[in-house]
Amino acid sequence: MKGLILSGGKGTRLRPFTYTGAKQLVPVANKPVLFYAIEDLVEAGVTDLCIVISPETGDQVKAAVGDGSRFGARVEYIVQDAPRGIAHGIKIARDFIGDERFILFLGDNFIRDGIISQVNAFREGTMNAQIILYKLEDPSSMGVAVLDGDGRVTRLVEKPKQFISPYGVIGIYMFDHHVFEAVNAIKPSARGELEITDTIQYLIDHKLDVRAHLLNGAWIDTGKMSDILEANRLVLDTLEPKNEGQVDGTSIIEGRVVLQAGAVIQNSRIRGPAIIGERTRIENAFVGPYTSIYHDCLIRHCEIEHSVVLEHSTIVDIPTRIADSLIGRNTEVARAGGHTKTLKMMIGDYSKVGI
Repeated sequence: MKGLILSGGKGTRLRPFTYTGAKQLVPVANKPVLFYAIEDLVEAGVTDLCIVISPETGDQVKAAVGDGSRFGARVEYIVQDAPRGIAHGIKIARDFIGDERFILFLGDNFIRDGIISQVNAFREGTMNAQIILYKLEDPSSMGVAVLDGDGRVTRLVEKPKQFISPYGVIGIYMFDHHVFEAVNAIKPSARGELEITDTIQYLIDHKLDVRAHLLNGAWIDTGKMSDILEANRLVLDTLEPKNEGQVDGTSIIEGRVVLQAGAVIQNSRIRGPAIIGERTRIENAFVGPYTSIYHDCLIRHCEIEHSVVLEHSTIVDIPTRIADSLIGRNTEVARAGGHTKTLKMMIGDYSKVGI
């Protein structure tokens, strides 16, 4: 069985981060979201992987993942020249997949409990496809599945205008070779993409066995800032404390805190769950619960909680507490000089600031 991961797309909901970086590389608990997808596949015994990348951010993904050996996998890459739909990602991976059964994993989807049981059910069964569903009060912003009494999928509708089912289709799918007949038969939608819902509906209409697995654990599509913060919270809740850094005698570490190699804590309080990245310095500061600070950052004379800070960022001399924030890479947040209370900012397109 093979694994196909989609790591393209424009990531419009995470701008301005995605103007310069792949949305799948935004870290959750100091690990890129994409890495969780790779680890989930490897844990389920799927180690022959292909990642579909975009021309704009593909080199970043390649640099981060490499040949896959660090994950115990073998990884190759295919460039998708433009956002042409999930089904198009399947279509261009035909040579890689061959006639094998495979797992399709959208690289910005996060599942806390992994996919071993779902993969085993597909591996050991005779179904032609299996989709993963998540029960929601209102799944109208995504693909929605209707099931019969035997758990077979009878109908799929993308963003239905009326309620038809509580079962939203999340970004993990399992197919056999019949899916290639489907992706070659369907036509682009109104937005010019080959839709995965049309692909699965084709299989259903042609009497193939499409089953569903209802996910009971946590799932998040990490497409918005609030999703990143929630995924970060879910992972930090499971971390075991570890100290590979340096903590001076005037600092206090409370609760479950991970200090990665080279982290330095001076005259500060860290209250977990939290993770401090490699070579990051925390000086005369407070880092509160559900905070992840990535590598090579400086946090000095400020307070921060329930936030994610990306690499090579500096936050110094901020008089009010920072909370519920996603702070990008190579960012500088500092108090403005002068005697008056002023704010001095350079903010990128599509940014949001709360004062």
